[in-house]
Amino acid sequence: MAKKPAAGTPATAVLAEQRVEHTLHPYDVSPDAPNYGALVAQALGIEPARVFKTLIAEVDGRLVVAVVPVTGDLDLKALAAAAGGKRAGLADRVAAERSSGYVRGGISPLGQRKRLPTVVDASALDLDRMYVSAGRRGLQVALAPSDLIRLTDAVTAAIRT
Repeated sequence: MAKKPAAGTPATAVLAEQRVEHTLHPYDVSPDAPNYGALVAQALGIEPARVFKTLIAEVDGRLVVAVVPVTGDLDLKALAAAAGGKRAGLADRVAAERSSGYVRGGISPLGQRKRLPTVVDASALDLDRMYVSAGRRGLQVALAPSDLIRLTDAVTAAIRT
C-alpha cells in the first residue's frame, strides 16, 4: 500500500482514490475565532456562500452529518425531517469526533471513520464548486457538489436557517 503524502487526510485519500477533480486550499484562521466560516471565506478570497461547514447531529438517537453554508445555521427541524426522524440536536463534540475520526474545526463529510447518513443543504446544487473541510483544521477542499453528494450518498434538502 502506498504511503499517503504528509498533507493527506482520509478525505483527500477518498478523493484521490475515486479520481475526483478537486483542489486543496490551505488557510490560517483560528478555529475559535467568532464568525469562523466568514473568516475562512475571506482568507480564501471566495464568496461565503460557497463555504460549507460539516456538523454532526443526533436525529432520534442516531448520528447524521449535515453540510450547510457558513452563511447560516443548521435548521434542526428540517434536518430531522430530511433524515426521516422527528427530533434533532447537535451531537456531543466527543461523539462527533469519535464517529468521524476528525477533530472539531476539521470534520470533513468525506472519509469519516463511520459512514453516517448525510444531508447536504440544497443551496449547494446552485454552485459549480463548493468548499468543505479537507479533514484537518486549516485546509479546505473545493469540489463539485455532485461529487460530494455521490461520494457521501447524501440527500439534499433545505436545512439552513
